[in-house]
Amino acid sequence: MDFGLSEEQQQLKESARAFLSGECPAAFVRKTMAADDGYPRELYAQIAKLGWSGLVVPEKFGGAGLGMLDMAMVLEEGGYAAMPGPFLFSSVLAAIALKLGGSEQLKSKWLTALAEGKAIGTVAVVERAASIDPVDIATIAAKDGARWRLNGAKMFVPYANVADFIVVAAKDNARNIFLFVVDTKAPGVTTRLLKNLDLTRRVSSVELKGAPAERLGGGTDLFAKLIDVAAVAVAADSLGGTERALEMAVEYSKVREQFGKPIGSFQALKHVAAEIVADLEPARAMLWYAAYAQDTGAADASRTAAMAKARLCDIYSRGTDRAVLMHGGIGFTWEHDMHLWFKRARFNESCFGSPAYHRERVAQLGAY
Repeated sequence: MDFGLSEEQQQLKESARAFLSGECPAAFVRKTMAADDGYPRELYAQIAKLGWSGLVVPEKFGGAGLGMLDMAMVLEEGGYAAMPGPFLFSSVLAAIALKLGGSEQLKSKWLTALAEGKAIGTVAVVERAASIDPVDIATIAAKDGARWRLNGAKMFVPYANVADFIVVAAKDNARNIFLFVVDTKAPGVTTRLLKNLDLTRRVSSVELKGAPAERLGGGTDLFAKLIDVAAVAVAADSLGGTERALEMAVEYSKVREQFGKPIGSFQALKHVAAEIVADLEPARAMLWYAAYAQDTGAADASRTAAMAKARLCDIYSRGTDRAVLMHGGIGFTWEHDMHLWFKRARFNESCFGSPAYHRERVAQLGAY
């Protein structure tokens, strides 16, 4: 039985590493962070040419028609490079929501544009309660002829400042939850860029006042699927980020000397690095299976997605903490690149549910 990647998946991973190493070094990430909108358009034009933008988009709409396990390879490398921009939210979450719940008209309009790199999408779930639990969603959708109109306010919406459309979670008058597609240029839609810790991830508030929207099919099941896919996607980003933090810390420990010896020769630091490695390897297998389960519709797909999110985000936060400490004083400075991954880890920890939230999901789904 083979539990490894296919040759094509391994090639995709390697090509993503090579591309981002050349086009998205830490200096480029810093430059993007300093920009007003945090959206590196030239990089994303190249990403579209590589086919990443349409990786999970069906071939019928100009995409590659691949699955979540293939996408996890790219997301991992994006995390390794701390790649800024809306890729995870647009080419993964918005694309999959449309693929699974959109009408043919919506798919033709937005999925084709996503695959060609001519549109950016995002998703809006969280509100003032800062929760992804459906109970805490207060945005209301009211029927208006053939369309719907949304009223409510969303918080921490990734890249709403540059998005062409938003997939919004809202409830109808019967309190049933659905996903809706809203054009950001439509009347009644107001976005405001917010300040946040991680400038490789820009977030906005979105106010909806009678905003016209089109409802996606699937209801509660599609919403649950979106959360599962988001959990796997953020976990993949976290895996790559932890790998990069570990590599940086180990390389530094080989050249930094104390008492006439490289600090990497000290047993205490060896143990710290070994503990991160021991965390990473089983977590990698967990992530790959969680992504595979999304593609195959396995019975434990939701449970393994929650496990991957909780575990990888814990590992990422703990791993970057230790990597900073292994660098000593310089690791705490703005001048050192380690803070890029340290802050990304904090963002991922809270993005689409905290580790504690997903551990509770694991318990509920497993009937513990």
